[in-house]
Amino acid sequence: MSVNRKFVHSAGAASATVVAAALVLSACGSGSDAATVTGEGSTAQQKAMEVFSEALADGDKVNLDYTGSGSGAGIKKFLAGEVDFAGSDSPLKDDEIAQAKERCGGNEAWHIPLVAGPVAVSYNLPGVDKLVLDSKTLAKIFDSKIKKWDDAAIKAQNPGVELPSTPIIPVHRSDSSGTTDNFTKYLNAAAPQEWPYEHSKEWAGHGGSGASKSTGVGDTVKKTEGAITYVEWGFATENDLGVAQIDFGAGATELTPETAGKALDSVKFTKPGSKDLVVDTEGLYGMSEPGAYPLLLTPYEIVCSTGYDDAKISESLKTAFSEILDNGQEGLPEAGYVPLPEKFKQTLRGTIDAL
Repeated sequence: MSVNRKFVHSAGAASATVVAAALVLSACGSGSDAATVTGEGSTAQQKAMEVFSEALADGDKVNLDYTGSGSGAGIKKFLAGEVDFAGSDSPLKDDEIAQAKERCGGNEAWHIPLVAGPVAVSYNLPGVDKLVLDSKTLAKIFDSKIKKWDDAAIKAQNPGVELPSTPIIPVHRSDSSGTTDNFTKYLNAAAPQEWPYEHSKEWAGHGGSGASKSTGVGDTVKKTEGAITYVEWGFATENDLGVAQIDFGAGATELTPETAGKALDSVKFTKPGSKDLVVDTEGLYGMSEPGAYPLLLTPYEIVCSTGYDDAKISESLKTAFSEILDNGQEGLPEAGYVPLPEKFKQTLRGTIDAL
């Protein structure tokens, strides 16, 4: 399989390296007087948090202690006042918003999308180093309506490519997954007639094969000729899988930091003018701007706008998140994430500065 390694190498190796470096720097670089901010939740952003932890330790201003336990667990810990922020793949639900306001002393909780991670459509098809698929075809593949790789719809998008008659094995997450929720939001927005199901953290399509967690789907596709899945970019490269170019409506688009960054540049938020930065995912996933790759996870750091029991927590969060924007972007591509473009960072700064 041909994999673009200019921007991303093995996420597993990157993770191990970053963790080791972060531990060493925390031990010998960060002073004992440095404040520590605690977070818990989304595993989709855990590798990014490891990059951020290293950058913060190197800056010797504040330490970052983040546990990847899943979005639901992180939100519960935040609502209970056990961590300073929650990492979540999706915005708070209505009942959680009310609980967060209570936790924050009657003040609003804000969503800050501090991480952007592309979702790769990854495949195992020996001899096919370049593959183009549009959104409608993807919806049919993952709903088991297109069953073989030499189907006419796939051949039409890949002239000159020798496509085998190998059966297609779509692999989806068997566990509750924020990646599934966002991938099905994309199918809802980009191919609503072909994907008639409501988006959900639980898989709703027909057929296919299920596997648990990102590691599971990546490993399954690696071992299964003809398989295809949706998975965070770092796990695709870690398993040396092919990564399809996607036609979002303006021609085939390769997944790179630049194409993902172009999509982020056009992101809008559900509450224009608000400090609460919930991404308009319907608009993002329905985007068809040439050269933009909008199939992105934009997980959140959920914080109290104010009202922490210890007033110093807000200041520590402000310092940590500002340092992440300024000095924590460099190592992200190697871990499978996209450095935030300047326009997007400026929007985030408005919220961070107001903490």
